[in-house]
Amino acid sequence: MNVEIRRLHPGDDAVVMRVAEEVFDEPVRPDRLAAYLNSPGHFMIVAMVDGIVVGQCAAVIHRHPDKMSELYIDEVGVAPPFQRKGIAQKMLDAMFEIGRAHGCEEAWVGTEPDNEPARALYETRKEPHGRAEDFVMYVYRL
Repeated sequence: MNVEIRRLHPGDDAVVMRVAEEVFDEPVRPDRLAAYLNSPGHFMIVAMVDGIVVGQCAAVIHRHPDKMSELYIDEVGVAPPFQRKGIAQKMLDAMFEIGRAHGCEEAWVGTEPDNEPARALYETRKEPHGRAEDFVMYVYRL
């Protein structure tokens, strides 16, 4: 299986219109994808097999006035038939490289406590400080 790991740029919207099931949580809306790709500090990596997106990783740079810049990995998704083949690992590697190139000194990602596949991926990373932390999140509907 030949997997292409590709960073999307503004204008690459059509690439994501051929996507395997369960790569994204919801159907991709072209207007939202275009806005995302055109927003400074927003990045998306996709994994493609035979022209079909089978994985995606989205991230945003958080810049602070009093702390180092950090890369927030917002989502990592791989279609079930392509999971456990190293695709998510390759997308994270590519995203970490983007973060480094943009001056980020740290990256962070979160997942649900019962999401064992995601936790297994994140806990096997070789980075020196790749460890789970206690975290509480509140969601507000706007």
